[in-house]
Amino acid sequence: MPRFSRIFVCILAWSASHTWAWSNHTYPAYRVFEKTPEVAAAAPVTVETLASFLKAQEKPLEALLASQEVWATRNLAVYPPRPAALTFKANPALTDAQRQVAFLSALRVAPNSRFALYLQADPVKPNATPGKPLPHARVDTLPEQPNSQLRFVEIKAGDQVAPLNVLASAADEPDYGLDINLWEDSPSEWGKAYGFGTLPFGNPALYFSTQAPFHMGFFHEDRVIYLAAPFVKKTFPMMRVQQYTSLAALAFKAGHPYWGWRFTGLALHYLQDLTQPYHASLSPGNASIKLIGINVLAMAGFPRLKDEMIVLLSNRHLALEKYQNQLIYSAAQAKQDTAFEQALRNTAKDASYPAWSDLYARDVVSLQAHALGPQLVDQLVQALPQRYVSDPSFDFGVHESGIDLVAELKKQGNTKLAPLNNTVSELMGNFGAHSRNLVRGVLKASAAP
Repeated sequence: MPRFSRIFVCILAWSASHTWAWSNHTYPAYRVFEKTPEVAAAAPVTVETLASFLKAQEKPLEALLASQEVWATRNLAVYPPRPAALTFKANPALTDAQRQVAFLSALRVAPNSRFALYLQADPVKPNATPGKPLPHARVDTLPEQPNSQLRFVEIKAGDQVAPLNVLASAADEPDYGLDINLWEDSPSEWGKAYGFGTLPFGNPALYFSTQAPFHMGFFHEDRVIYLAAPFVKKTFPMMRVQQYTSLAALAFKAGHPYWGWRFTGLALHYLQDLTQPYHASLSPGNASIKLIGINVLAMAGFPRLKDEMIVLLSNRHLALEKYQNQLIYSAAQAKQDTAFEQALRNTAKDASYPAWSDLYARDVVSLQAHALGPQLVDQLVQALPQRYVSDPSFDFGVHESGIDLVAELKKQGNTKLAPLNNTVSELMGNFGAHSRNLVRGVLKASAAP
């Protein structure tokens, strides 16, 4: 590895340890779609297991998964071809469990993914989603985090459920272990068989960092960055969006609307991740020339600026997510309609974007988020307590569980929050508009002959 690329290894190692772009996609997704007619007014759908869907559609799935491989080969800048042994083939002799593993392996998703029948309730209407509570481990293969807000309720095959509940719940599901340990150097059997090669950045021993290349997309960096660190291009959110949107269209066409909505929700997650500047930029707020200068100093034996930059990137990213999540969650519990909720619902900009396409995530969403990075960083530094965003001796991640950021800001009476709130509202507006455009794209494709 060229010495020049080492700073990018450090940045990406940090990025891989912060792969949750928005803390819980389900909460904002409810606000995005609660007044969208295509979703909110859609008829209830009948719940069915993944095994039932796969068994009924295994022949069309064989053709679709083959076409997905062709698409990825043609459209992704860096794409390790799927090994021939993972090709999905219709086979009525398979058991339900065998067919599900074959399907997930063909997608190159963790084969131990739960795909349980569950919902997450809307925090504004927690009693509107009755059901037996489901233990965390029944839905998520990852350990439950301290102070987790995730609350799952069980649904069963044959139940009638609202598409809004299915869609919003599934929007958070890719963070439940679907993209974990898919690499050759991962501590899993499937990682060695999937053909993605070694983890391009991050620590393969840390379970959460192995999903990072599927949830981040560095598509708009300076050319010098790609020359110095070509592995920056090895990210796959576009692949996941195309896989799940095409599966959703197939499910809708074939008369399986529950899985149409659920696959759509899965696709939404990756698109929504790319609305977050820290998932669409290698180092928001730091120009390439600055990165090069810091790297030169580190190579000369002066690593202080590099180490400080990494800490500040981490602290600002985590502080942004903490601030956004606290405000949305507390507003939901108090049944308040703030500027963030209004931005999530606002449809004024939906039609201003190009028509939905398989390249929309890269050409529209991540480009927009990348451009907002410097402005966002400046406002974070101006508005939030300096200890959290400008002090490299403080590690926000270590202390996060004990930080009530919103309470601190209210107590301090910070007068510089307005610009930051405006930008977060803009991000929430982008989150909403792009999410609706994806759903409309899927529904249009599912209606096509």
